[in-house]
Amino acid sequence: MRTKVLVVDDEEDILELVRYHLEREGHQVVGCRDGKSALDLVGREKPDLVILDLLMPGVDGLEVCRRLRQDSAIPIIMLTAKAEETDKVIGLELGADDYMTKPFSPREMVARVKAILRRGAAASEEGVLSLGTLTMDFGRYQVLVRGKGVSFTAKEMELLKALVQARGRVLSRDFLLERVWGYDRAGEIESRTVDVHIRRLREKLGPEARRIVTVKGVGYRFDRGE
Repeated sequence: MRTKVLVVDDEEDILELVRYHLEREGHQVVGCRDGKSALDLVGREKPDLVILDLLMPGVDGLEVCRRLRQDSAIPIIMLTAKAEETDKVIGLELGADDYMTKPFSPREMVARVKAILRRGAAASEEGVLSLGTLTMDFGRYQVLVRGKGVSFTAKEMELLKALVQARGRVLSRDFLLERVWGYDRAGEIESRTVDVHIRRLREKLGPEARRIVTVKGVGYRFDRGE
């Protein structure tokens, strides 16, 4: 079954460029040019991934991302001309899984789409793990804290999974960027990406946030102790 990608961009040339390269790789592409239509299409088309521009008339990309994250873990790649570090951090804090700036390499864009979809498919192979008041089912993308469900984005779930599977080993930011985001090397902004997602994990884990331990100057580890 072909994966379906929703591409949202108010520039027709960009929309068709992305469509061409994704369809050439076998993906089904649904496109639109404004945020309101994007929100409607997500509910109607049920895409497997969204590529989202930020600067659009009416409802902008940041607001679309925020609304989608209220009740969905659908992977989101932001594709925008806004290249400032603050813009990237805001997008990631709102729950975007990845961030690409224009002008962009279509080949890199396709590779990032494949990597995100591949990691999502692999998650179904994982079982259920219970630690203290925390229960994690990576196959179903479900996390419970004290019996209450907590909503995670796909990227947050992948990051949590990587930490848990390390069984107490310390994972560097570079390792996490390669494992979770598919980056070969880390720049300052990419390293900040890891820290932003770790903070979001801790906020959502509440009383179990203590399990994510910062090892100064090295990275992070997950404490499985009771």
